[in-house]
Amino acid sequence: MKKILHLTLKKKWFDMILSGEKTEEYRERKLYWRNRLFDKKFDIVRFTNGYGKDKPSFDIEAKDIFTTCGIIKWGAEPRVIYYTISLGKILETRNIKPKE
Repeated sequence: MKKILHLTLKKKWFDMILSGEKTEEYRERKLYWRNRLFDKKFDIVRFTNGYGKDKPSFDIEAKDIFTTCGIIKWGAEPRVIYYTISLGKILETRNIKPKE
């Protein structure tokens, strides 16, 4: 059974990861994220954008989780250490409309 990490994203980051431009996702180094991510292994990250039964979502390969400074253009603050989720290939998409 695959272990899935469920995360909600703002549209900008959702679209950047979906397009392959952004290959890492960041979470603050707070107790909440430490408990959810530290020393855990996930096979898949399920990203959603919005709420409701028809919300866009996709599954992507979870490669690794580690701590590091993030990339500013991908939403990280300068000189801040984050829990960083390294992402692989997209496995499945749901309710995603094609670009016009």
